Amino acid sequence: MSRQRTAAAEGMATCHDCHLLVAIPGGDDHGAKCPRCHSALHFRKPASLQRTWALLVAAVVLYIPANTYPIMRVTSLGRSQADTILSGVVHLLEGGMWPLALVVFVASIVVPLAKLFAIVHLLISVQRRSPKKPVERTKLYRLTEMFGRWSMVDIYVVAMLAALVQLGSLAQVEAELGAVFFGATVVLTMIAAESFDPRLIWDRRGPERPHRPPSARGAAEGRKPGRDAKTAHVRKAHG
Repeated sequence: MSRQRTAAAEGMATCHDCHLLVAIPGGDDHGAKCPRCHSALHFRKPASLQRTWALLVAAVVLYIPANTYPIMRVTSLGRSQADTILSGVVHLLEGGMWPLALVVFVASIVVPLAKLFAIVHLLISVQRRSPKKPVERTKLYRLTEMFGRWSMVDIYVVAMLAALVQLGSLAQVEAELGAVFFGATVVLTMIAAESFDPRLIWDRRGPERPHRPPSARGAAEGRKPGRDAKTAHVRKAHG
């Protein structure tokens, strides 16, 4: 059985902006425009894998200083203390605020790492032309794209505290360099997820083999119906 036909194989492309399905005459998307929003049309996002890899590598590089440099500095009654993401989670646990510590840990550590690993998995599976579980991989991409923005919770908390807690020598909250690196990491992973084209998961699938019953397999191998029974009868007669 031949591989399933896609919209691109039928000369149709989806607009990346308004999601209108447009038929492209001649099958050449060079210079094609969407009739509704006038955006450029492409059968697949140009250089999707290369751009996604570049953004992902940059995000991984920035994620290291994001977790080693302080993300926030708190000054209270003349005492100053700088915290990284992990040390902030530890201090929240020591203060008995475990629900808030759990939210910060999941949003600032678990979600970014899971998103990085998910995008790497999708890229490698597409480059290896893996035909395994395309539906599950597409759902993984949708989840990665949807939950990636929640990694900015820690940055929102730091920004709000820095804006609200300004009490002179009594209390003061300042954002540190780690917040810049972490924010850049989250933004790069969000752009990387947007630059990846999930339709490549389906384009690079191998041809599927149709399921055939045993009788059909025997016929395909050149055996005639009743051949096995006839051979057994001849052997029995000569025995």
